[in-house]
Amino acid sequence: MIRLLALLTALVLAAALPVQAAPAKLRVLYLTQSVGWRHAPVSRTGQALAPSETAMIAIGRESGAFEAQVTQDAAEITPERLKTIDVLVFYTTGALPIPDAAWTAVQAWVASGEGGFVGLHSATDTAWPYAGPGEPYARFIGGEFAGHPWVQGTPVRIAALDPRHPTVAMWPPVFDYAEEIYQYSDLDPARVRVLQALDFAGTPLKRPYAVPVTWVRQIGKGRLFYGNLGHTVSTWDDPRFRRQIVAAVRWSAGRTAGSATPNPHAQALAAITALLTYDGEPGRDVAALTRRLARADEAWLTATAAQIAALRPLYPRALKAGDPPERAAADQARFEAAYRPLRDAVLAHAGG
Repeated sequence: MIRLLALLTALVLAAALPVQAAPAKLRVLYLTQSVGWRHAPVSRTGQALAPSETAMIAIGRESGAFEAQVTQDAAEITPERLKTIDVLVFYTTGALPIPDAAWTAVQAWVASGEGGFVGLHSATDTAWPYAGPGEPYARFIGGEFAGHPWVQGTPVRIAALDPRHPTVAMWPPVFDYAEEIYQYSDLDPARVRVLQALDFAGTPLKRPYAVPVTWVRQIGKGRLFYGNLGHTVSTWDDPRFRRQIVAAVRWSAGRTAGSATPNPHAQALAAITALLTYDGEPGRDVAALTRRLARADEAWLTATAAQIAALRPLYPRALKAGDPPERAAADQARFEAAYRPLRDAVLAHAGG
């Protein structure tokens, strides 16, 4: 009898508790307008949606995390439309026809925490003139496309700087892949948290500077995610990439935790690792040297990372038709004059 009374009491109390409503699905607007190069994942055929548009809708539906609307017209991004969505996703190129008033509204929407922003692949190959309040797009996204030495299908190795972050946790801490990978200009380590970068120990085509692959930003109360992957249609079929899309949408909308605090220390060590890996010196224990330098003075690390980043525009470019043959030798000499003293100074600082 006592047990029966206890059970009845528990049932009555449970009935009196408010019902917890399931979180509403996020509302995503996916823009795939190409004013510059048009990638296969965003190319429509006739009236059919592009492969990534179809995938975005399916990813949202299958995960139950969001409902996606797709467009190839940036004119749809208006202050009124922003009130009807939670996350804006760009896979775009070139100078989008976004009026100043609309871009001002987007920035205010993100900064207020009402909306999140996700940039995929060529979202960093996008920029247009803007003179309004806040930031021009290239600064907003965090970095600007500066070429892709790692063209479609190039084998690369990607390593996590923050493997537990929810937007990259679906990938192994270090993994090999084949994709088109961008390098960037105007990426400020003090403004972004880099989550993944190329690992040149396993990437045949090397560079002596860091190449971020994924980063996040805090913008006021809002969040921004950028990921380089997505150049090929096959990447959109990869279950890990599809889970990353879900995680990026949820994180940018504030539905999951995950730091956006800039990590210049980790970025500096990634840059130093790239510098010391570049020439492939046999017997050099780059990992041990980098561990020693992790304890170096922060001011030295920051200054050294900036010097390493300055190597990127000096790196010799491939000759074009009409270029004089001596151009290659001159470019190589200019690069070596900057690279070698910097490498030797870093080795000396590490006692290596």
